[in-house]
Amino acid sequence: MNFSSTPITFILIAANVIFSVIGFSNDSFINKTIMWPYGIKRQKQFGRFITSGFIHADWMHLFFNMFSFYFFGRIVEIIFTRALPMGQLWYVLLYFFALIVSDIPSYLKYKDTPSYRALGASGAVSAVVFAAIIFDPWQQLQLFGVISVSALIFAVIYIVYCVYMGKRSADNINHDAHLWGSLFGFAFTVVLLLALRSDAFPYILEDIKNPSIMGKKELGATLRYLLFGS
Repeated sequence: MNFSSTPITFILIAANVIFSVIGFSNDSFINKTIMWPYGIKRQKQFGRFITSGFIHADWMHLFFNMFSFYFFGRIVEIIFTRALPMGQLWYVLLYFFALIVSDIPSYLKYKDTPSYRALGASGAVSAVVFAAIIFDPWQQLQLFGVISVSALIFAVIYIVYCVYMGKRSADNINHDAHLWGSLFGFAFTVVLLLALRSDAFPYILEDIKNPSIMGKKELGATLRYLLFGS
């Protein structure tokens, strides 16, 4: 296989699947790679910020993260590659920086709590999802296959949900990682466009001025401009 021509999204999905499957039956592997703020602070195991993002709790956890990443990741990777200089590098940096940034709030919150553990690629996946929203905010999403809603409306609902569940702390899911990954992905992409493709902002404004609660099936102005120049 020529890995130089293989979409980065596929390589990242393969890595997530391989390391997660190993972890499903290897507790020692999980213990060495899981996000453990207490151990990071005392044993300087900073690699856990990255390794914890490539392991998952079970098949369902893995499936939903990789399912979302497949659809949104390919969109963002194609846009970055075609519309930005060194686009593939920026795409990789978006993913890995999101893994780190999305876990920092949890690290600060639980660095003195020995029992706290977290794992999964949710922070990076959320960053990629919100990066995609910038390029086509009113794209139509099908929730549960029956509910049509625009990407931007979904984003607002998603952030409100993450903040609410993060305050409740009623489950073992790191909702803070979802929230901060989402915000990082949005901010990273906006700054990247400002630095490298500021010419796209009139089209972004054009998209924002033509809202659709239920979403649109046709490509937005920003996506058309960056991909096809029109």
